[in-house]
Amino acid sequence: MKILIPFIALVSICTSSFPVLAQPGTGAVSKAQMNGAVQAVKAGKRAPVPLFRDPVFDAPTDPVLCFNESEKKWLMYYTQRRATATNAPGVTWVHGTEIGIAESSDGGATWRYRGVADIDYGKDTHPTNYTYWAPEVIWVTNAYHMFLSFVPGIFSDWSHPRDIVHLTSTDGIRWRTIGKVDLRSDKVIDAGVIQLPDGSWRMWYKDERKPKALCYADSVDLHNWVPKGNAVTDYNGEGPKVFRWKDRYWLIADCWANGMRVWSSDDCLNWKMQEKMLFGNHGDVVVSGARAWWFYFAGPHEPPRQKRTAIYVAELNVVDGELTADAFEPAYIDLKSEREEER
Repeated sequence: MKILIPFIALVSICTSSFPVLAQPGTGAVSKAQMNGAVQAVKAGKRAPVPLFRDPVFDAPTDPVLCFNESEKKWLMYYTQRRATATNAPGVTWVHGTEIGIAESSDGGATWRYRGVADIDYGKDTHPTNYTYWAPEVIWVTNAYHMFLSFVPGIFSDWSHPRDIVHLTSTDGIRWRTIGKVDLRSDKVIDAGVIQLPDGSWRMWYKDERKPKALCYADSVDLHNWVPKGNAVTDYNGEGPKVFRWKDRYWLIADCWANGMRVWSSDDCLNWKMQEKMLFGNHGDVVVSGARAWWFYFAGPHEPPRQKRTAIYVAELNVVDGELTADAFEPAYIDLKSEREEER
């Protein structure tokens, strides 16, 4: 798990274009037609920059979004890193973290801090020195499911065990333990889960015991998982996010100094890496209606940048078969008041 790569250093400018609408018989584009195209693309509310900052520790990372049907709100779950921790040796400040929650009532444009997720896992043996990282949250069969990275302690380095654990909830706030996900490794983090067309489930994750860490596992019931090995081997990385959009599967992974790499696939097994990268760090993609948005974390634009992070958003496009976004283009968000299909 990385600490931070400054936002500007990661930006890969990928130009997006509006539809070209020609007047019949002339090939010219009228001002009215162009304005209409712009308005169609930019429907929704303009998001602030940054989108969200954690008011407690000022370092939200690893965001994932899920619509809460009972409250009619979008909830954002994130690792609540402790940037304000003082005299913390090594990477101690990245440990001892809770899962923060922010909520939005206006389709994802503005967010309010709500508190932390009510999770008990690991507190029986580590009541004060547990670490929660990188939640994945989906809705299945009348319950929310969280796949959470758990570290049994607060450490100053990265050389300690970690597991992915399965939790469920009926309200998205209070979480009941199902148990540890058996992935045949004692150093796994960063789960990302979708449902396949046959109804089974696939999880992507980082296995730090493997030389190429991006791996996947399959399950028919979300409880019993069969590790399948490497998902891709082009790059090492973490924080894999897989989603289906515009008739293709897309895999985004945080490959540290090599940027946010992107792969696409027709069958969710054989992946082809694209040339262009995305920007930011470990994030989530929300597909809502015909549009998709990339929610990610990066350093704030103003000093001090060390340790502090914020959540940002950019709208995604597919240009010439590649997934792109523009970090400098204002984001207009219009998340529908309905659950995202995780498939």
